[in-house]
Amino acid sequence: MIPDQEYLLKLVQMRMPFGKYKGCLLIDLPEPYLVWLSQKGFKQDELGNMLQSVYEIKLNGLEYLLKPIRPGQKQDK
Repeated sequence: MIPDQEYLLKLVQMRMPFGKYKGCLLIDLPEPYLVWLSQKGFKQDELGNMLQSVYEIKLNGLEYLLKPIRPGQKQDK
């Protein structure tokens, strides 16, 4: 698996580790929350980078690209 694929898989499997949305998949975080985090400034660590990626994906309406690799999604053969 190439690094970008590994990153995307990790992105759809990672859960928010703290706060109001603790335990929620990052990809399921509400867009207004991600906008708020963006305005505050994402931290420059792995979680911050992943939250920024999810923000950009949602901002540009690209969630459908992650649907096939989300946990619990059936894969077409």
